[in-house]
Amino acid sequence: MNITFCCAHTQADPWLAGFHMALPHAHVSEWQPGAPQADVAVVWQPSQQFIDEQPGLKAMFNIGAGVDALLRLRLPAAMKIVRLDDAGMAVQMAEYVCHAVIRHFREFDLYEADVAKHQWVQRKPLVRGEFPVGVLGLGVLGERVARALRQFDFPVHGWSRSPRSVEGVTCHAGQEGLPNFLSSCRVLVNLLPLTPETRDILNRETLSRLQPGGYVINVARGAHLVEEDLLALLGSGHLAGATLDVFRTEPLPADHPFWSHPKITITPHTSARTLREESIAQIAAKILAFERGEAVVGMVDPARGY
Repeated sequence: MNITFCCAHTQADPWLAGFHMALPHAHVSEWQPGAPQADVAVVWQPSQQFIDEQPGLKAMFNIGAGVDALLRLRLPAAMKIVRLDDAGMAVQMAEYVCHAVIRHFREFDLYEADVAKHQWVQRKPLVRGEFPVGVLGLGVLGERVARALRQFDFPVHGWSRSPRSVEGVTCHAGQEGLPNFLSSCRVLVNLLPLTPETRDILNRETLSRLQPGGYVINVARGAHLVEEDLLALLGSGHLAGATLDVFRTEPLPADHPFWSHPKITITPHTSARTLREESIAQIAAKILAFERGEAVVGMVDPARGY
């Protein structure tokens, strides 16, 4: 089997060495323009040129969970797309979200500001039951986040396109269930895949349905959030703040208002990084299953977008 590696912004050599060890029977090489036809590809944000020059690929294995960048390309109808299921990302995402929720709930941001001014202030503890957290998207990452939040005794709600069941989580489903889900939440965590249906889903209408003093945590894609609507709702006081890890333009432009907004915490798209060793092991197992003609977990449905 010939495997080509085409991953933007990624140092190829450690990945190639890992795949050589995991798949010793395969020929693995980094793609260059004009390279011979491969059987399958390991990719991250490949170019249209790559797709056009590799029309015989049987499958592409993405080194991330999100495949929106792939689905924007012109792809052969028969090409299979396989995404990562977890590979160490779920626990990172749970850490990040729990930290953001607890930092807001315990008012650690306010304590940090007090300390910077050398002020000794103790605040009345907030009521945990009055901080229901909603997880928008109950895939592998979303379910792990919801379960982690339950460990801190927050009321947790979850929403998915089709019905799901997660122990200890009040689950909502479908477009008809979205308004009730949103109105049940004071903190909203977005973990949806980016599709035409979910683009701009965090807008004035949906965010206004959150309980007063709502808080937004976006760790999915920047295009989910209508930035002007968030700023307006923060200005009106309906939203108390936001933690944002993803943005419409990355890196975030130097003059963007998010940098200096007192109610917004930003991080540079680092909530859940791809871990090389775990990813190589998972992708190699998927390639072997694909080679044997077995069912492969993580197969993407282009019509759904994930």
